[in-house]
Amino acid sequence: MSGPSIEAVNLSKRYGSFTALSNLSLKIEGSKCVGFLGPNGAGKTTTLKIFTDMIRASEGKALINGVDVHLNKKQALGSVGALIESPEIYPALTPREALSMIAEIRGLPRAEARKKIEEIVTEVKMNEWLDKKVGKFSKGMKQRINIAAALLSDPEVIMLDEPTTGLDPRGQSEVRDIVKDLKKKNRLVFMSSHLLNEVQEICDEVAMIDHGKLLVYDKLSNVTSRFSGDGSNVVEIELSREIDDQSINKNIASLGGVSSVEKVDSRKIRIHFTGGMQNQESLLQELATMKIGMISFRPTASALEDTYLSLIKDTL
Repeated sequence: MSGPSIEAVNLSKRYGSFTALSNLSLKIEGSKCVGFLGPNGAGKTTTLKIFTDMIRASEGKALINGVDVHLNKKQALGSVGALIESPEIYPALTPREALSMIAEIRGLPRAEARKKIEEIVTEVKMNEWLDKKVGKFSKGMKQRINIAAALLSDPEVIMLDEPTTGLDPRGQSEVRDIVKDLKKKNRLVFMSSHLLNEVQEICDEVAMIDHGKLLVYDKLSNVTSRFSGDGSNVVEIELSREIDDQSINKNIASLGGVSSVEKVDSRKIRIHFTGGMQNQESLLQELATMKIGMISFRPTASALEDTYLSLIKDTL
C-alpha cells in the first residue's frame, strides 16, 4: 500500500428509525487534505466517530491503512490523530501538563514525550504559552492545543471534525494555517466542514455528503467543473497592480481553453476555462510568463458554492 489510507465500506448507522449514515462507501489514499463537506446533520461527525471507534456502525466497515477499526482498534488507530468535536482541557493545567497526561495515556516514554510536546506545541504556534494555565486561553488557543494533542503520536492520518467551529475570524485563520502546514508532512488530513470557503482554501479534494449519503468525491476543480452549467472551471487571479482592459481582452482571453474573462475589479480577474486540471496547469504557466503581477491563482468560492447548492437539496 502506498501512503496512508482510510476507507468506508458500505457504512450505515441507524438510531431507531433515524438513518444517520446510509451505505457510505469512500476510499481515500495518499498524503493530501480532503474536505468532508455537508450541511449540519449530514452525517459527517457520525462518520468520524465510526472511524475512531467512538460509536459502532450498524452495518459495514471502517478501515484505516487497511485495518478494520472495530476489529483491531489498537493497530488501526495507532497511526491516527483525531480531534472530534471540541474537547475541553482542564483550566488549571498548562499545555505541557495536559499534553503530558495524554502522552502517558498513549504510552509514550517520558523522555520522548517531553521532546515531542515541545515540537508539536511549536508546530501549532503555541510554544510561548507552553507553561501558562489553559484557563486564561482564548477558544482559538485551546483549539490549537487540542490539535497538538492529536499530533502527539506523529500520526499518518489526521481526522478533524469542523476544527474552526465557534472561533472568531482570527482564531479560524490561525487554525486554517495550521491545517495547511499539516499537509506538508506526508499526512492524510480528513477534515469535516460545512464552510465552503474553508474547504476551498485548505483542501485538495472534496467529498460531499447529505442525509448520510455520499454525493461526490473528487479533486476540487473536477467537482466544480463537472457540475457547472457549461462544464467549465472558474479561477480568480489576484494581481499586485492594476491591469488594463486590453491585456484582458487581447492576451488572456486568447489563451487556450479560456472561454471568457471578467474583470472583478482593477486588481482581480475571473477566468472561465475548460479542460480540467491539465488545462489549469497550462493556464497558470502561461499567465506567469505574461508578468502581469499575479500574486494568487485559485478556484473561486462561488464555483464551489454553485456546485454545493446544486447537490445539497432539501437539507434538514
